[in-house]
Amino acid sequence: MTALILVDMQNDFFPGGALEVKGGDEILPAVNHLLEHSFDAVVATKDWHPEGHISFAGTHKKNPGETIELDDGPQTLWPEHCVANTPGAKFAPGWPKEKVDKRIYKGTDPMIDSYSTFFDNGHHKKTGLDTWLKERGIHTLYLAGLATDYCVKYSALDAADLGYRVFVVTEGCKGVNLHPDDVKKAYREMRNKGIRIVSIDEVI
Repeated sequence: MTALILVDMQNDFFPGGALEVKGGDEILPAVNHLLEHSFDAVVATKDWHPEGHISFAGTHKKNPGETIELDDGPQTLWPEHCVANTPGAKFAPGWPKEKVDKRIYKGTDPMIDSYSTFFDNGHHKKTGLDTWLKERGIHTLYLAGLATDYCVKYSALDAADLGYRVFVVTEGCKGVNLHPDDVKKAYREMRNKGIRIVSIDEVI
Protein backbone atom coordinates (compact mmCIF):
# COMPACT_ATOMS: atom_id res chain seq x y z
CA MET A 1 0.00 0.00 0.00
CA THR A 2 1.37 3.38 -1.01
CA ALA A 3 0.67 7.02 -0.19
CA LEU A 4 1.67 10.28 -1.82
CA ILE A 5 2.58 12.96 0.74
CA LEU A 6 2.36 16.52 -0.62
CA VAL A 7 4.20 18.84 1.73
CA ASP A 8 3.08 22.45 2.29
CA MET A 9 1.67 23.28 -1.14
CA GLN A 10 0.56 26.67 0.20
CA ASN A 11 0.38 30.20 -1.15
CA ASP A 12 3.01 31.59 1.22
CA PHE A 13 5.63 29.16 -0.14
CA PHE A 14 4.81 29.84 -3.79
CA PRO A 15 5.98 32.86 -5.84
CA GLY A 16 4.73 36.08 -4.29
CA GLY A 17 4.20 34.47 -0.89
CA ALA A 18 5.56 35.60 2.45
CA LEU A 19 8.15 32.81 2.51
CA GLU A 20 8.53 32.26 -1.21
CA VAL A 21 10.54 29.24 -2.31
CA LYS A 22 12.20 30.38 -5.52
CA GLY A 23 10.73 28.42 -8.41
CA GLY A 24 8.25 26.74 -6.11
CA ASP A 25 5.56 26.74 -8.79
CA GLU A 26 7.86 24.75 -11.07
CA ILE A 27 6.95 21.61 -9.13
CA LEU A 28 3.32 21.75 -10.27
CA PRO A 29 3.70 19.68 -13.48
CA ALA A 30 5.38 16.88 -11.52
CA VAL A 31 2.81 17.06 -8.72
CA ASN A 32 -0.06 16.89 -11.19
CA HIS A 33 1.60 13.97 -12.94
CA LEU A 34 1.97 12.16 -9.63
CA LEU A 35 -1.69 12.78 -8.85
CA GLU A 36 -2.63 10.95 -12.03
CA HIS A 37 -0.90 7.87 -10.62
CA SER A 38 -2.85 5.32 -8.59
CA PHE A 39 -1.76 5.76 -4.96
CA ASP A 40 -3.78 4.15 -2.20
CA ALA A 41 -3.93 7.48 -0.38
CA VAL A 42 -3.00 11.12 -0.94
CA VAL A 43 -2.05 13.27 2.05
CA ALA A 44 -1.47 17.02 1.95
CA THR A 45 0.16 18.88 4.83
CA LYS A 46 -0.25 22.50 5.86
CA ASP A 47 1.85 24.80 7.97
CA TRP A 48 -0.83 26.27 10.24
CA HIS A 49 0.73 28.76 12.62
CA PRO A 50 -0.92 30.95 15.24
CA GLU A 51 -0.03 34.64 15.24
CA GLY A 52 3.18 35.35 17.15
CA HIS A 53 4.55 31.86 16.50
CA ILE A 54 7.96 31.14 18.00
CA SER A 55 9.47 30.61 14.52
CA PHE A 56 8.57 34.13 13.34
CA ALA A 57 11.42 36.64 13.32
CA GLY A 58 9.05 39.43 14.32
CA THR A 59 8.11 37.58 17.51
CA HIS A 60 11.71 38.06 18.69
CA LYS A 61 12.32 41.44 17.01
CA LYS A 62 15.00 39.82 14.87
CA ASN A 63 15.59 39.39 11.15
CA PRO A 64 14.50 36.44 9.02
CA GLY A 65 17.36 33.99 8.55
CA GLU A 66 18.79 34.54 12.03
CA THR A 67 18.98 31.59 14.42
CA ILE A 68 18.06 31.48 18.08
CA GLU A 69 18.52 28.74 20.67
CA LEU A 70 15.41 27.12 22.13
CA ASP A 71 15.04 24.28 24.61
CA ASP A 72 14.76 21.80 21.74
CA GLY A 73 17.73 23.17 19.79
CA PRO A 74 18.41 25.91 17.24
CA GLN A 75 15.46 27.60 15.54
CA THR A 76 15.81 29.37 12.22
CA LEU A 77 13.65 32.48 12.21
CA TRP A 78 11.29 33.05 9.29
CA PRO A 79 9.06 35.82 8.04
CA GLU A 80 5.50 35.54 9.32
CA HIS A 81 3.90 32.91 7.10
CA CYS A 82 1.02 30.45 6.86
CA VAL A 83 -0.90 32.02 9.72
CA ALA A 84 -4.02 29.92 10.30
CA ASN A 85 -7.07 30.94 8.27
CA THR A 86 -5.23 33.56 6.21
CA PRO A 87 -4.90 33.59 2.40
CA GLY A 88 -1.22 32.66 2.67
CA ALA A 89 -2.11 29.44 4.45
CA LYS A 90 -4.49 28.30 1.71
CA PHE A 91 -3.42 25.68 -0.79
CA ALA A 92 -1.79 27.23 -3.85
CA PRO A 93 -3.72 27.02 -7.12
CA GLY A 94 -2.81 24.75 -9.99
CA TRP A 95 -3.40 21.25 -8.63
CA PRO A 96 -6.53 19.21 -7.79
CA LYS A 97 -7.15 19.41 -4.04
CA GLU A 98 -10.17 17.13 -4.39
CA LYS A 99 -7.76 14.20 -4.75
CA VAL A 100 -6.51 14.71 -1.18
CA ASP A 101 -7.76 12.06 1.25
CA LYS A 102 -6.24 13.51 4.42
CA ARG A 103 -5.01 16.94 5.50
CA ILE A 104 -2.40 17.23 8.24
CA TYR A 105 -1.91 20.54 10.08
CA LYS A 106 1.49 21.21 11.65
CA GLY A 107 3.19 24.05 13.48
CA THR A 108 0.00 24.72 15.42
CA ASP A 109 1.72 24.97 18.82
CA PRO A 110 2.85 28.59 19.33
CA MET A 111 5.93 27.48 21.30
CA ILE A 112 7.52 24.98 18.91
CA ASP A 113 7.92 24.61 15.16
CA SER A 114 7.10 21.50 13.18
CA TYR A 115 9.01 20.89 9.96
CA SER A 116 8.08 17.21 9.86
CA THR A 117 4.65 15.95 8.86
CA PHE A 118 4.90 13.42 11.71
CA PHE A 119 6.20 15.29 14.79
CA ASP A 120 7.00 18.71 16.15
CA ASN A 121 10.69 19.64 16.06
CA GLY A 122 11.25 18.32 19.58
CA HIS A 123 9.49 15.03 18.84
CA HIS A 124 7.17 15.69 21.79
CA LYS A 125 3.85 15.51 19.95
CA LYS A 126 2.67 13.56 16.93
CA THR A 127 0.54 15.04 14.17
CA GLY A 128 -1.55 11.87 13.85
CA LEU A 129 -0.26 11.03 10.37
CA ASP A 130 1.63 7.88 11.40
CA THR A 131 -1.48 6.41 13.04
CA TRP A 132 -3.66 7.31 10.05
CA LEU A 133 -1.26 5.65 7.59
CA LYS A 134 -0.73 2.51 9.62
CA GLU A 135 -4.46 2.04 10.18
CA ARG A 136 -4.70 1.79 6.39
CA GLY A 137 -1.80 -0.61 5.99
CA ILE A 138 0.35 1.92 4.15
CA HIS A 139 4.05 1.08 4.21
CA THR A 140 5.51 3.01 1.25
CA LEU A 141 5.56 6.80 0.93
CA TYR A 142 6.34 9.09 -2.00
CA LEU A 143 7.10 12.68 -1.00
CA ALA A 144 6.90 15.91 -2.98
CA GLY A 145 6.39 19.56 -2.08
CA LEU A 146 8.15 22.42 -0.32
CA ALA A 147 10.79 22.77 0.78
CA THR A 148 13.38 20.09 0.04
CA ASP A 149 15.84 21.17 2.71
CA TYR A 150 13.30 21.65 5.50
CA CYS A 151 9.83 20.14 5.66
CA VAL A 152 10.35 17.53 2.94
CA LYS A 153 13.67 16.42 4.44
CA TYR A 154 12.48 16.19 8.02
CA SER A 155 9.29 14.42 6.96
CA ALA A 156 11.29 11.86 4.98
CA LEU A 157 13.77 11.27 7.81
CA ASP A 158 11.00 10.75 10.35
CA ALA A 159 9.13 8.45 7.97
CA ALA A 160 12.23 6.30 7.57
CA ASP A 161 12.69 6.16 11.35
CA LEU A 162 9.06 5.07 11.69
CA GLY A 163 9.69 2.13 9.38
CA TYR A 164 8.27 3.34 6.09
CA ARG A 165 9.87 2.75 2.72
CA VAL A 166 10.44 6.31 1.52
CA PHE A 167 10.93 7.87 -1.90
CA VAL A 168 11.46 11.58 -2.59
CA VAL A 169 10.59 12.73 -6.11
CA THR A 170 13.13 15.34 -7.20
CA GLU A 171 11.03 17.12 -9.84
CA GLY A 172 8.28 17.50 -7.26
CA CYS A 173 10.44 19.41 -4.76
CA LYS A 174 12.21 22.77 -4.49
CA GLY A 175 14.49 23.99 -1.73
CA VAL A 176 15.02 27.21 0.18
CA ASN A 177 18.84 27.01 0.05
CA LEU A 178 19.16 29.52 2.88
CA HIS A 179 22.82 28.48 2.91
CA PRO A 180 24.73 27.32 -0.19
CA ASP A 181 24.34 23.60 -0.95
CA ASP A 182 21.56 23.10 1.63
CA VAL A 183 19.55 21.09 -0.89
CA LYS A 184 22.54 18.92 -1.82
CA LYS A 185 23.21 18.31 1.86
CA ALA A 186 19.55 17.43 2.42
CA TYR A 187 19.58 14.85 -0.36
CA ARG A 188 22.82 13.37 1.01
CA GLU A 189 21.35 13.17 4.51
CA MET A 190 18.24 11.45 3.19
CA ARG A 191 20.23 8.96 1.13
CA ASN A 192 22.35 8.13 4.18
CA LYS A 193 19.11 7.19 5.97
CA GLY A 194 18.19 4.77 3.17
CA ILE A 195 15.67 7.07 1.50
CA ARG A 196 15.44 6.71 -2.27
CA ILE A 197 15.85 9.94 -4.24
CA VAL A 198 14.08 9.30 -7.55
CA SER A 199 12.94 11.03 -10.72
CA ILE A 200 9.30 11.02 -11.67
CA ASP A 201 10.03 8.60 -14.51
CA GLU A 202 10.95 6.01 -11.89
CA VAL A 203 7.55 6.42 -10.22
CA ILE A 204 5.10 6.65 -13.11
